[in-house]
Amino acid sequence: MTTTVPPRAALHDVPTAAELVAAVREFLADEVLGAVAGATRFHTRVAMNALGIVERELAQGGADVLAHRQRLARLGYADDAGLAEAIRSGAEDGRYAEVKAAIAESVAAKLRVANPAYLKETP
Repeated sequence: MTTTVPPRAALHDVPTAAELVAAVREFLADEVLGAVAGATRFHTRVAMNALGIVERELAQGGADVLAHRQRLARLGYADDAGLAEAIRSGAEDGRYAEVKAAIAESVAAKLRVANPAYLKETP
């Protein structure tokens, strides 16, 4: 189980992993992106997006993973594979609304990390 550790109690000194990732992403955006073209520009944007994902995942501190596990446990499953099999077999047809809500929240949690622009939420 992932637990969030207060920054002052962390083993590693500053800058934190999140600060390092942010610094690299900002360097790519501010210094590199305008100086490159073509495939290199495209790959720079891909790298910036990847670093943004890492930043957002680090910011969650594992809370999103814990919430997902709790959602699965409330439904009676240890993992996504078990829930998916139950859905395929029709075992969860009687709890459609509950299962749909849990899956929708899991998808939203994934999007908050992968690409929050796809959500109609305010940060």
